[in-house]
Amino acid sequence: MVLLDAPPALLVLADGSVFRGWSFGASGTVMGEVVFNTGMTGYQEVMTDPSYCGQIVTFTYPELGNTGVNPEDEESARPYIKGAIARNICEIPSNWRSTQSLPDYLKGHHIPGIFGIDTRALTRRLRTTGAMNGAISTEILDPEELLRQLQDAPSMAGLNLVDQVTTHEVYEWTEGTPTAWEYSKGESIADQDPLTVVAVDFGVKRNILRRLASYGCRVVVVPATSTPEQIMGYQPDGIFLSNGPGDPAAVTYAPELVQALLNYQLPTFGICMGHQILGLSLGASTFKLKFGHRGLNQPCGLDRQVEITSQNHGFAIDAASIAEDQIAVTHLNLNDQTVAGLAHKTLPIFSVQYHPEASPGPHDADYLFAKFVQTMRDYRQQRQPA
Repeated sequence: MVLLDAPPALLVLADGSVFRGWSFGASGTVMGEVVFNTGMTGYQEVMTDPSYCGQIVTFTYPELGNTGVNPEDEESARPYIKGAIARNICEIPSNWRSTQSLPDYLKGHHIPGIFGIDTRALTRRLRTTGAMNGAISTEILDPEELLRQLQDAPSMAGLNLVDQVTTHEVYEWTEGTPTAWEYSKGESIADQDPLTVVAVDFGVKRNILRRLASYGCRVVVVPATSTPEQIMGYQPDGIFLSNGPGDPAAVTYAPELVQALLNYQLPTFGICMGHQILGLSLGASTFKLKFGHRGLNQPCGLDRQVEITSQNHGFAIDAASIAEDQIAVTHLNLNDQTVAGLAHKTLPIFSVQYHPEASPGPHDADYLFAKFVQTMRDYRQQRQPA
């Protein structure tokens, strides 16, 4: 519903497309890569996912804000999106967990949004032409002037955004998935001797850390710029490589770090950007997808088993660049056949392009955390003297 007192707002894309609507959230002008997310739930998790740093997110679900926001659903300390685009906005949420409306939340974090535009037409444009830079403004309502200023915005290709989201201090994460939300099946392994996992933070989500803690891990989160010596100083049983924003090939120090860590032959698990960084460290290359995968229903699999997965990425590993004598492709995205999973043929190392913690999303892939833990336990047992 268009609110009578909402000020006008303007969205301009780099190809000159113009969308006029109304403002919600903060006033001002922002520029970033315009992408779309097809999820029907989880707008707060999306907005606080560091992987969306530098992006303006179009939500294809027709109404946003009807459940408000609350502290428990944040994936990081603050929202990282540059701006939000919606068809309709609810200013008066109706949910017992809500503590604030979405417009007030974005206003408090100085993030502009635009609503009242045809998000279907915008999504079709992005699918046809590809994700591109765009600008939202409540100040500059002249499309030509806003487009002129947009020309100076950097391209996502070649952009290192990890430095903006990684932790600056080492910390331990101990909180597991709350009991009311626990969904894992089978025998609990959390009561066994704790395993130490060093998580390299490229922009990690809190629910990834919760899943590792729920599976009985002591989780030490370190900056992406850590040295191999600093990481090995924690005597880890395994290395976790997190999700993150931007172009993985631009984070030039990350593959070098992972290459050095691989020399220790520790169990290693990568998710999303961590998957891409692992691929780069193994000699593969990455490329920018036309419009990326951002949603909750991406089918992935190989050999008759399919997982419905939650995804958020704009880059992928080039299948032709993978050294097949060392690396096996374990999963493909079944929509476009891009690489969605890797495993080393001789080392206890694997990764996936999707989010097995799936917050929001289906829990088909949660078993990967159990697989990682079991790999670490097997490795620890192998190292024990006979």
